[in-house]
Amino acid sequence: MIRPGRPRRKRDSTIALINVVFLMLIFFLIAGTVATPLDPDLDLVDTSELEGREPPDALVLHRDGTLSFRGAPMDPESYMAGREPEPVRIVPDREAPGMRLMEVTGELRRLGAVSVFVVTEKALE
Repeated sequence: MIRPGRPRRKRDSTIALINVVFLMLIFFLIAGTVATPLDPDLDLVDTSELEGREPPDALVLHRDGTLSFRGAPMDPESYMAGREPEPVRIVPDREAPGMRLMEVTGELRRLGAVSVFVVTEKALE
């Protein structure tokens, strides 16, 4: 009696495709660079000693909750009087009360500010 032959399994062709893609990836990682390197003679600017200060067109919210604009005491009504509807920038002190910041931003919006941007410090850590 003749035995029927085993059915042959089809070989999976995705293995070869994965190998080709992997080799191409290695080739492009070695042959190319992600970004051009900086000029070795370049000395970058050191800003660690710069004095930080608020933008000249921003309201400053001090730690005691008072506002100032360009060094002069200010309130939201006086600041917005005669201004066109435009975005307003406010620089809060690190120790300023959060509730006071919310009050001031809400008041500025009611008085016609299109939007209120809170200017903060971005840490580079």
